[in-house]
Amino acid sequence: MKERTRLEGALGTIKRLRAAVDDNTGLIEMAEAEKDEAMIADAERALGEARAEAAKARLETLLSGEADANNAYVEINAGAGGTEAQDWAEMLARMYTRWAERRGFKVSWLEESAGEEAGIKSCAFKVEGPNAYGWMKTESGVHRLVRISPFDGNARRHTSFASVWVYPEVDENIDIEILDKDLRVDTYRASGSGGQHVNKTDSAVRITHLPTNTVVAMQEEKSQHKNKAKAMKILKARIFEAERERQANARAAERKGLVGSGDRSERIRTYNFPQGRVTDHRINLTLYKIDKVMEGEALDELVEALIAADQAERLAALE
Repeated sequence: MKERTRLEGALGTIKRLRAAVDDNTGLIEMAEAEKDEAMIADAERALGEARAEAAKARLETLLSGEADANNAYVEINAGAGGTEAQDWAEMLARMYTRWAERRGFKVSWLEESAGEEAGIKSCAFKVEGPNAYGWMKTESGVHRLVRISPFDGNARRHTSFASVWVYPEVDENIDIEILDKDLRVDTYRASGSGGQHVNKTDSAVRITHLPTNTVVAMQEEKSQHKNKAKAMKILKARIFEAERERQANARAAERKGLVGSGDRSERIRTYNFPQGRVTDHRINLTLYKIDKVMEGEALDELVEALIAADQAERLAALE
């Protein structure tokens, strides 16, 4: 049903665009015969809108990876630097949640570790929607912030870092085998809001996958059983993404990709507030609209350029 809905949506877009082109070219022919300049202008404007929608629909077709259609998990961790880096991690989380909401995606908060004075040390959330992982996968890596720190009484310029990891929700189409003997499950009391339940029940769950030392903690639900089930889903997703990343790095060793290796330790983007610019180092693209990027408005310009560049590089490799 999920695949059927996706295909019906794609076909609906094609039919709607075809109708828009036919209707408006017909209007232009009629308006030219009647010398109605206003009608011509309206029809040309409608064709321009159809052209923009067609460009976006074409970009959607580039999201054809094994897990591109899946929902996405996003983890953000503050780098070294204390309050400054923790504030930056929170700014990134806000940027991505606003961007996701603008696209009509659903955002579910899974875990958050508050900063010591401001911001967050780390967080994890789930983004649900068509091709959520396909749209967000380019964001994995280290994000650098350059700004005049609001936490520095001398108003000095600071550089901070935060890492982002995006990985797909693993569905029944992706087979990940995890053996019970490879797991260590710990329970503990959840922290944060939740009233008396938080103080009396060991409902939070931490699962460690011993072969890969992958750790997932979950405390969203009041039930230990539900937290364990959610943590297992995230664990499978992280193991799948780690394997995908390993394979991508192996391919990158043979050919240098335009959008980087996908390694989470790779610095991918700089946000320079004094100069009002955002630069993606993988494709050397700079936008002088940092405020709109941070509000989630102009982030699509970076994401779409990265997806298009990746597709072009893959086609060139095939040729």
